[in-house]
Amino acid sequence: MSADAADEARAQAAYTHGYGRAVLDSHRARTAENSAAHLLPHLRPGQRLLDVGSGAATITADLARTVGPENVTALEVGEEAAALTRAELDRQGLEEVQVVVGDAHQLPFETDSVEVVHAHQVLQHVQDPVRVLAEMRRVTSPGGLVAVRDSDYEGFRWWPETPAIDRWLALYLRAARANGGTPDAGRRLLAWAHEAGFTSAIASSSTWCYASVESRAAWAATCAGRLEAGPFADQLEREDWAGGAERAELAAAFRAWSEEPDAWFSLLHGEILARA
Repeated sequence: MSADAADEARAQAAYTHGYGRAVLDSHRARTAENSAAHLLPHLRPGQRLLDVGSGAATITADLARTVGPENVTALEVGEEAAALTRAELDRQGLEEVQVVVGDAHQLPFETDSVEVVHAHQVLQHVQDPVRVLAEMRRVTSPGGLVAVRDSDYEGFRWWPETPAIDRWLALYLRAARANGGTPDAGRRLLAWAHEAGFTSAIASSSTWCYASVESRAAWAATCAGRLEAGPFADQLEREDWAGGAERAELAAAFRAWSEEPDAWFSLLHGEILARA
């Protein structure tokens, strides 16, 4: 295995979710409106924008239509994820967006080269979020904007209460932290921004709420699917934290929960808008 391939393998292994269907079906439901509303009022055509961790690229596509696709660069950690980004951008007719493979801890861009940096659900997965924010600050021109949004898994709430979802969350927190992540990143964003050298940062929070029949089913499907197959399931099996029989029971219980007429699930997210 080449050095580049080894680096990519390590990066992919550290991403707890992976890129299976259960993950991508969920990620492709994300839009700038439902995932980057804190940034949208500050965008205008012609701004040079860097989207760090573009993934399924549905948010990237919306941002590109706002500032102009020729002004957007999307960054992903490896070729597998970059290919997903390119495929979605091509599907939406946004081939002018540049897709680059690189490490967010050492962004492959010149200092002061962009006016906006956006990252959604990225800092919770990186090894050194403060360093990543410092790199975002470096590549952003003076007065430019860094916009970040991350979940706070320990702030998730649901009803009816069920031991199966308690167990799912405990397993996810354990796996994410074992991979070097910070699953309660949302609450830490402002502190990390200050540590990274930002002196002007506005913090906010928002939620996704799954309470309709359709949204509950979709959320249960992605959580159950990740228990059944993919890096999270493999890690639970490998570390002997939850075997196949238990994971199948948890998945079934999650789906059964979603069919309850009173079922409700709220996901907390922290956000920051930081001026370079």
